[in-house]
Order: sequence, then C-alpha cells, then structure tokens
Amino acid sequence: MNYYDYIIVGGGASGLMMAYRMSNDSFFDDKSILILDKEKKNTNDRTWCYWETDNDEWNNIVSASWKSIIFKSELHSAEESIAPYKYKMIRSKDFYLKIWSHLESKTKITFEVSNVLSIHQLDNEASVITENKIFKTKTVLNSIIFTDAYKKQSKYPVLQQHFVGFFIKTKKDFFDINAATFMDFTVDQKDNTRFMYILPYAKNEALFEYTLFSEHLLPYNDYKVEIEKYLSKRNITDYEIVEKEQGSIPMTCYKFWNHNTENIINMGTAGGWSKASTGFTFKNTNRKTIKLIDYLKKNKPLPKFHKINKFWFYDLILLDILFKKNHIGAFIFGKMFQTTTPKQILKFLDEDTSLLEDFRIQLKLPIINFIKAAFARILRFI
Repeated sequence: MNYYDYIIVGGGASGLMMAYRMSNDSFFDDKSILILDKEKKNTNDRTWCYWETDNDEWNNIVSASWKSIIFKSELHSAEESIAPYKYKMIRSKDFYLKIWSHLESKTKITFEVSNVLSIHQLDNEASVITENKIFKTKTVLNSIIFTDAYKKQSKYPVLQQHFVGFFIKTKKDFFDINAATFMDFTVDQKDNTRFMYILPYAKNEALFEYTLFSEHLLPYNDYKVEIEKYLSKRNITDYEIVEKEQGSIPMTCYKFWNHNTENIINMGTAGGWSKASTGFTFKNTNRKTIKLIDYLKKNKPLPKFHKINKFWFYDLILLDILFKKNHIGAFIFGKMFQTTTPKQILKFLDEDTSLLEDFRIQLKLPIINFIKAAFARILRFI
C-alpha cells in the first residue's frame, strides 16, 4: 500500500508542475504517483513573474502583463519596451486551482497531507519518511531542502533575495498599467543592494515589493517602513493594504544537484533551479520540468540530469562580487541597463545568448571587478 512508482515531495510550483506534466504524458498513465505535502496549497502565498512571448501554456492564468519595464538608479533611469516579450504575473492561487482541477480526474495520482521528515537512498529504491508512515518508490522527485549544507559550506557564497510586498488599493488612479518597475534603486541602499519592485495591475492597484540581494534578512518592520516611506514620497497616502507577502530565496551557485542519487532527484530551489544571480525560479522550473519528463522516460541516470553551463560561472562571479561588496549592486545593474537594452538583458538572464552577445554585455560592466573576481575564482579551481 505504501509503494508508488513515483513520489513527489512538496506540492509547490516545481512539484505540482511536474505532476501536471506527468499527468499529460501517456507514458505515465499506468504509473502510480503520490504527492506529499503538509498542506494542500490553494491560496495566494506566492507571486511568480516571468517574461515570455504572447503565447505560452500558462497564459490562461496570467493575471497581468506588461509590454514595457522601468529601471531606475542614480546612474541610469528609463522606461523601455521589451518586445517581443511580455513581463507576466501569476498569482499562486490561480496556479494551484489550475493544477489541482486537472489532477482530480487522474486516478493514478494521489495526494496525501503529510509532513515529510526525510528522504533516503536505499538499494535500488528510495524511502520517504513522514510523521506517520514510511513510503518506498523507484523515484523520488523532491522539492524540499532537507539539508543546510549549502549554508555551512564556504566555497560558494550564499546571499538571499528577500522581500516584503504590499498589494495596495488607492481611492484615486495613480498607476500606469503599461509598465512594470523591474528595479528602482533610488531607495536608500544602506550598504546593501536594495530596490523597489512594482507591478501595477490596475490604475488604482499595485504590488510594491521592497527587495534586497544581501546576506542577512531584516526585521519585518524595516521592510514595512521602507515601503511606507516610498509610497509617501510619491504622495500615495490614501490606500488600503489588500494583501501582504514575504519571502526569501537562496542566491547561490552551490551544487544542490550533487545531492541527487540513483533514485532521488531534487527540483526547484532544492535542485538548484533558481537563477542564482536574480532568484527567478518560475521560468527555469517550467523548462526544467519539460526536460525532466523526457529524461525520466528515457530512464537516464538521475545524478547526471543537471549540466553546468557558462551562465553558472557568470552567476558565480557576480555573487562573489556582491558577497564582498554588496553596496555596489545598484552600480552594476545601473551600468547593465545603461549600456544594454532590456530585451537583451532578459535574453541573457534566460541563458539564451551566444558567447559574442555575452561579451558585449559584460565588457560594458565595471570590468575590473569582474576580472578580479574571475581570477580569484579560477585560482580556487572554481
């Protein structure tokens, strides 16, 4: 009764997206699949954003999109089109509803509310330990970080993308719904990399998110005060807070995939799927789940699923710089947006640029910092 062909640990974005893809592929029609999580998520506990062309498979749950993005810093400020992309926002409640509504008709997919304590590699199979049961399977698809090894090691720096967001509604129309503010570094940096991120989804409604790329989180009230200060400076004083959100995403080039084993593969942030230099995860998860489906069908070895590419090294160098000199983040991103079009930057962050395109972007950045960091990393044998 407690054996399944596949066990998905964690019912968040990567776990549910993987279940959704498996349910849509006839290869898995006769396979038993169990999803385990301590709760069945059905609320707006996350906001995911990504950039894509007009048509993509998640369009029917996109709650807002923008054809232009705004960047602001002391060095450079501009509003520019990102065509052919659109910057898109998905609320997690809509995502959960779409996935669960689809999975309800799949008799071979089971969900169980259960707190998973650990997962273990056994002889030619894996076990999943919960508070009440022990499950066994041929393949664990895990999206929960069970180890703090990435925090204890010192080879790869660990920053956090941490934030608090207020969804506000004003009595008057304040917002231009045609452009999202990707980064506004005009806020006080306080020796960190700090910016405001703004998504206006109605003329009187917007998400204001105070975000940092730094090593340590702040007391909650510090985020709150900075959002209130930002709104006040823009004469936005008569508003109500409709929702709040808070989060933290590890920004690191730590090799999470080294924890993959013969019968266990880690996904999402736990698998190193978050973009290390920005924290963006949704689009990477979208692409990785498609590849993983094909990989499972071909019965390839799980430890070899992840491949390191040049962008991993680029991210590592940036994180090395920001870890030692966190205060220069605004300058680095300011130079990037001053010298490169947003469309090209998004293509670069999508890891879709050629070597020539990479060099054109990188040579316009504060090159001395990057050369020093690159040589220091090479001397450490990466």
